[in-house]
Amino acid sequence: MAITAAMVKELRDSTGAGMMDAKKALTENDGDMEAAVDWLRTKGLAKAAKKSGRTAAEGLVAVKVDGDRGVAVEINSETDFVAKNAEFQGMVGAIAGAAVGAADVDALKAADLGGKTVEATITDKIATIGENMSLRRMASVEGDTVVSYVHNAAADGMGKIGVLVALKGDAGFGKQVAMHIAATNPAALNEAELDPAVVEKEKQVQIDIARESGKPEQVIEKMIVGRMKKFMSEVTLLGQSFVMNPDLTVEVAAKEAGAEILGFVRLEVGEGIEVEKEDFAAEVAKAVQG
Repeated sequence: MAITAAMVKELRDSTGAGMMDAKKALTENDGDMEAAVDWLRTKGLAKAAKKSGRTAAEGLVAVKVDGDRGVAVEINSETDFVAKNAEFQGMVGAIAGAAVGAADVDALKAADLGGKTVEATITDKIATIGENMSLRRMASVEGDTVVSYVHNAAADGMGKIGVLVALKGDAGFGKQVAMHIAATNPAALNEAELDPAVVEKEKQVQIDIARESGKPEQVIEKMIVGRMKKFMSEVTLLGQSFVMNPDLTVEVAAKEAGAEILGFVRLEVGEGIEVEKEDFAAEVAKAVQG
């Protein structure tokens, strides 16, 4: 029988399968909707869709450097156990390799990986391993020299925190800066690259705090200048005290090393993902109710 767009949509909505998979399932089963669902389940595609609602906040960050370009990708899973799985790690490493030639995360999802798109590869792995997974984000840097660092590496080039640093200068110094970034998590390279909204919010908070002290406005203005200077030294990479030598800022340390830091990327697994937690009693009650 003829397979209509409405039939494909209905099957996609009920299973979460991709458009081409839904169409193929209907074609293989002469338009029989129930048989098509079973076909998708047999292939593991409907199973993958059913897991898509579960929060994936674990996983790995992988970094890859190719010449003057470095990329970092975050692939999430539901549990840390899967992040330690060699099969999952192999997929993450392959995706990081594909990311070198991708402009952004959407291009990466569509990139070829052994005859399949990256997105399709992840879907297949969901069905195989049995956990929800996702390619969450990708970031890149370019420079004369690009170095990478992975904190607590789970495998070569991947772990919970991945850092890339682009610079003009010695790669050894760049590695030290990458380790510093992993530890301190600066918000931006310098004051000029900080989000103006973040700066304004902090300034207003400091003004409100100073006014609570009852000091005159002219005194408050001077206090704010000092407090904002301290804020910048805490949140900008170049303004921070260098972990390797706290007597120097990163900016001064770079000058002494004859280097110029051009940019950086720091990705940490699960950063910013809200995970809903249930208390034990609620969890038991939910299990009892089925």
